[in-house]
Amino acid sequence: MDMRWLTAPHRVRLPAPPDDRLELNDGRRVSLRPLTPQDADAEQHFVRSLSTASRVRRFHIGIRELSPETLRALTQIDQRRHVALVAQPEDDPALIVADARYVLLDDSDEAEFAIAVADEWQGAGLGGQLVQRLLEHARRHGVRALFGDVLHDNHRMIAMVREAGGRFVRHPGDATLTRARFETTP
Repeated sequence: MDMRWLTAPHRVRLPAPPDDRLELNDGRRVSLRPLTPQDADAEQHFVRSLSTASRVRRFHIGIRELSPETLRALTQIDQRRHVALVAQPEDDPALIVADARYVLLDDSDEAEFAIAVADEWQGAGLGGQLVQRLLEHARRHGVRALFGDVLHDNHRMIAMVREAGGRFVRHPGDATLTRARFETTP
């Protein structure tokens, strides 16, 4: 993976390769790229712009914004053990409209994943395409499985996981959650 983005100045955005551009079901187009530490303000804006329901579905609690510690943890990452992609509209490349990531568990070849899509971008297939990108990346880097905790009433996420080939297992410690699981090896 090209790591030059780690040292790039704040105003510099490395262009996404052509295969990192997606056309959604409704014709809108986004570019995908690795999240950088310089994206902290845009990431905070993204989280603040989510509806209360979307923030609860993503974080499982009713937050209004990310704490400084959480923002650092979500943006100052190594792109090896903690991989994060952001989607940006081609006509507004400063705006983050989706965030997809996985974090490897310590001493494991399994990783926890999470996806958030801006409310006005939901239902256009972006979440499903992001899951596929995470799965492809995980497969190429030796991650055996991705799992993520989903609230029982998050019907869109449940449908998207099933459509992407994932399955659900009982959550080991919380009856309000179900665990989505994807095996990345054939």
